[in-house]
Amino acid sequence: MSQRARLFLLLGLLVVLAGALYFSSRRQGPGMSGVLADDTKFQPLEVQGPQLHLDLLEPNKKPEPPGTLRNIFLAAPPPAPKAPPVEALQPFVGPKQPPPPPPLQVPATFFGYASRPSSGRRVAFFHNGDDVLVVPEGDTFLNGLRLVHIGNDSADVEEVSTGRHATVPMVQPEGEATP
Repeated sequence: MSQRARLFLLLGLLVVLAGALYFSSRRQGPGMSGVLADDTKFQPLEVQGPQLHLDLLEPNKKPEPPGTLRNIFLAAPPPAPKAPPVEALQPFVGPKQPPPPPPLQVPATFFGYASRPSSGRRVAFFHNGDDVLVVPEGDTFLNGLRLVHIGNDSADVEEVSTGRHATVPMVQPEGEATP
């Protein structure tokens, strides 16, 4: 028998088995299966004069909540609860906070940058009066300013002593024409 014939025979047997399981479960009637019979030994309790014993419920009674109770059958709104007196808040009298430090002013003008061919590090060009400063990234200049990062159109500068940052935009030097 070939491999293909065995596969078809197996699939056929599985279909017949699934059909047999389906039809065997349908033959059972709805509801519970088994014999239903009433219990003939059942005897109801004989209670003479049933009554509610409120005295047994008294220890389990919860205390009533404080405040005014409201009649739910009246349409009038409940009386407003009295709020405890509020003391006037005293303004805070203490040492005043010092004003924030002024923004960092860089006395030089950023007018360009270049990349070193040997290392690929960027170098920024700053103009301070008549001096031109060539500052690589990470170096300090002008007595306490560090060049943190050189971008395409600005340079980030940090003051070493205080850690304040400033962004210096790139400007075109005066007297040069744009092509």
